[in-house]
Amino acid sequence: MIFLDAAATTPVRREVLEAMWPYLTGEFGNPSSHHSLGESAATALAGARTATARALNCRPAEITFTSGGTEADNLAVKGIALARQAGDPALNRVVISAVEHPAVEESARYLERFHGFTVDTVPVDGFGQVTPEALAAVLRPETALVSVMYANNEVGSVQPIRQLAGLAREHGIPFHTDAVQAAGWLPLDTKMLGVDAMSISGHKLGAPKGNGALYVRSRTRVEPLLHGGGQERGRRSGTENVAGAVALATALGLARPGREHVAALRDDFIREVLAGVPGAQLTGHPAERLPSVASFCFPGTSGESVLLELERQGVVCSSGSACAAGSDAASPVLLAMGIPSEVAQTAVRFSFDASVTAAELHEAAAAVRNAVGSVLTLGIR
Repeated sequence: MIFLDAAATTPVRREVLEAMWPYLTGEFGNPSSHHSLGESAATALAGARTATARALNCRPAEITFTSGGTEADNLAVKGIALARQAGDPALNRVVISAVEHPAVEESARYLERFHGFTVDTVPVDGFGQVTPEALAAVLRPETALVSVMYANNEVGSVQPIRQLAGLAREHGIPFHTDAVQAAGWLPLDTKMLGVDAMSISGHKLGAPKGNGALYVRSRTRVEPLLHGGGQERGRRSGTENVAGAVALATALGLARPGREHVAALRDDFIREVLAGVPGAQLTGHPAERLPSVASFCFPGTSGESVLLELERQGVVCSSGSACAAGSDAASPVLLAMGIPSEVAQTAVRFSFDASVTAAELHEAAAAVRNAVGSVLTLGIR
């Protein structure tokens, strides 16, 4: 099997398992307990927080551990917007891009339904990117928060986060970015990017599912979503997942892939697919994209049928976001990019980690050519 769905999840790295194993076995203490087991857990948690902060170039106190990217996005969007509104009721608008992950999109809609916010959506261009001019056009004095993802999970396009965050800062508006897909591939230096909040998730990096983190700049107020014992400096109550925090920190420390090498393999794969499949269309920006993502539309086919045929040939990939699995609707991301619905429904995404080889991608490109040809020959829609 050739696994080309790393944007959905990655296998757990051995080094990560070994680092977290003690906190799943003998060192099982609650970090809030005042005895030796608890103190050992608290020390491990503090070490994980420091290591995570180092990877993001921020202070340990600015890191909140979560159950994953979805919770981190929810805490950022809802928490910051509600805290800002509590300080000034006139701040009742949030800005998101048209290509956000559902965790951001649905958080914004929750604010709209239950807290009287207006959601302003920034359009994207045909490559799936937000321009500074497009963002500037929707900013208002009442804007409480801007949230634009760092890199898109479906087409791989990378946003000009530094410019967008700088524009928001000029207007005195906090800026959050969902960096779940970017982590491990793009710089996560929060100071360089100029963001006020950033979400990451461990299982995209070789850690187990169920752990993530949210960076929030000091002095940025956040209304907690979970109430209870006041863990995580009051931002996220609940007994901390020590093993998960250690896993995330370890995975971040190991995430130093050869970006240029993987990007070169990706580009060769794209060229092979476009040359071998008549009518194939690359989606997303041709250059400003993740090194690990190549996504296409194959007009005249059914994306799901191509996926099934590819799996029969030993290639595992996806039709887009794993969070939208089972939906027959065309991808909102592709529609926002101006791709017609009937073409968007033919989309297939290939995503890989740093272990992918040229031979695997060459074999996958041949499988794509054969799979699309079979689907077109059989007339499967």
